[in-house]
Amino acid sequence: MSSADSVQGLESWHAALHRLQESATPHALASVIGAAGSTPREPGAKLVVTGTEVIDTLGGGHFEQQVIETARRHLAATPVAAGTYLEAFALGARSGQCCGGFVHVLLEVFVGAESHLTLFGAGHVGQALVELLAPLPWRIDWYDSRPDAFPLQDGHDGYPARVRPMVLFPGAEGMAQAVTMIPSGSHVVVMTHDHAQDRDLIATLLSRDNPGGEALASIGLIGSKSKWASFRSRLIAAGFDDATLARVHCPIGLGSTASKRPREIAISVAAELLARQRLVTGPTQRGVAPKALRNAFTPSERVENDAVDKIPARKS
Repeated sequence: MSSADSVQGLESWHAALHRLQESATPHALASVIGAAGSTPREPGAKLVVTGTEVIDTLGGGHFEQQVIETARRHLAATPVAAGTYLEAFALGARSGQCCGGFVHVLLEVFVGAESHLTLFGAGHVGQALVELLAPLPWRIDWYDSRPDAFPLQDGHDGYPARVRPMVLFPGAEGMAQAVTMIPSGSHVVVMTHDHAQDRDLIATLLSRDNPGGEALASIGLIGSKSKWASFRSRLIAAGFDDATLARVHCPIGLGSTASKRPREIAISVAAELLARQRLVTGPTQRGVAPKALRNAFTPSERVENDAVDKIPARKS
């Protein structure tokens, strides 16, 4: 859907929110929460903004453009940070509007995906792991060298768009191509159907030829301690040192389970991935300050146009 189609009203703001959440696309929701005097839209009007789209409207004009520009400044950050902001706009002649009113807009920024997982393997454990993580705000790039290994997912019961099944082409070149595509900060889990493929993937991930390897959040490998001991001896013989190999967590999983049931193993792996998510510490006060909210929602007398013109608009 193009930006022009969205502006023409072919998609509602609530449909756009669902679509963007499903695809893990960073976006912002702007809501009019307070208005005084003459304004383009009433409180409750909403607008959704992405880097390329504008869905629904707050009434158009310079005021709406200011809101869009403010939202896109937040979305242009690297990385995008979730947050809630209260913006105030005076709609006088100096702001390019002749309404003469005053508007408070609540801007909510959504990062899209909170975490990224690159998963190699669409066997029973891989499928169970994706089923567990698919409802969460994770982007999952899911590789397997067997195109028919992925379960069929049709209609609304299928995987959300942020889960992307992808073919892992065989051979060193195919593995290098897939590893090169892994974004910075991604968690990587290797659990293919072939031990030799697992070992080659680990070697490619740890290779000096992989410039993004150091930026990965974690590298996990399914298997037993004896499997890792065998892998480790071969990787050392190939020139990898102890410090490099220590980056691989094998067997992956939070806690041990005597069961070999795929779903139980997947639960253990999912628990470890969730535990490894970075905890972001911040001030006790988050979001919009209580005083600002009280001022925004406090009933007031109708503001005359001349009085509103004296209130400086927020520079956006």
